[in-house]
Amino acid sequence: MVLYNVTVSIDAAIEHDWLSWMQQEHIPAVMQTGCFEECKLSRVNGEEDGGKTYAVLYLAPDQATLDHYQAHFAPALQKDHLDRYQGKFAAFRTTLNVVKSFHR
Repeated sequence: MVLYNVTVSIDAAIEHDWLSWMQQEHIPAVMQTGCFEECKLSRVNGEEDGGKTYAVLYLAPDQATLDHYQAHFAPALQKDHLDRYQGKFAAFRTTLNVVKSFHR
């Protein structure tokens, strides 16, 4: 399993619009690519100057599937986000390889 994390700091003035758009449009579009098994949208605890920070964590079955997503789907989806919120957010992406999962 590979975790694909997108951390976004969003301008507080548009937080509600962004959050709604992410839940109603962007995340469903990402999930419809079929590249991810799960997504978790979380708000990062703590305050940023003038904004709120969220982490969007997607779970891909393997690196090849994530690579396929990044090559074929990510550019257009990221452009949609940039076009809508340009100048009002900062984002960075990280990938993590799951070594082992533990459950209760």
